[in-house]
Amino acid sequence: MHALIARLDAVEADLRREQNRQEKAEVVPMPTTVTESLQQHIDFLKAEATRLQTALHDHIDQHPGLRQDRDLLLFIPAVGEKTAQRWVAVLRSRSFQSADQATAFLGLVPIECQSGSSLHRRPRLSKAGAPRIRAALYRAAVVATRYNPHIRTLYKRLLARGKAKMAALGAALRKLVQLAFGVLKHQKPYQADWTPAR
Repeated sequence: MHALIARLDAVEADLRREQNRQEKAEVVPMPTTVTESLQQHIDFLKAEATRLQTALHDHIDQHPGLRQDRDLLLFIPAVGEKTAQRWVAVLRSRSFQSADQATAFLGLVPIECQSGSSLHRRPRLSKAGAPRIRAALYRAAVVATRYNPHIRTLYKRLLARGKAKMAALGAALRKLVQLAFGVLKHQKPYQADWTPAR
């Protein structure tokens, strides 16, 4: 499963790079051979991404435990198929005893700047751990600040207290991990009035 996700992420990264080159080719005149090559490669990468995504979906469907975990995660507002797949891969591949452990592994723990002129800087996320899942979480957290009751309330409260948007979003990321961990720990669908497990 990890190999499928890694390959899918690599193909999608290549696709984005080629699409950026194609956009540039629309501004800067290029030979027809180049533009045709770009389009052919983009078409190939799109097809390959679809094939890998289907294989990943089928792999999860063929394993009842993975399928149940994915389906439970999809009950969380703002969590889509791709994010759920990556969470299943990470949260089920390690024996996390708490949501805080999972949060730390994903590099979502705020760290204080300790040296020289950095002493007065705002805390930042450690960014240790798994960058691909963190990127998927970030996108989900942005959506969750609008559509997830737990996270929307937290995000608005922190902004009202004067927190910077990125700091509030970091808190939203951690809350999202808590929700996911709790759903998998208790094997129960998300509920808007539910207190996440820690």
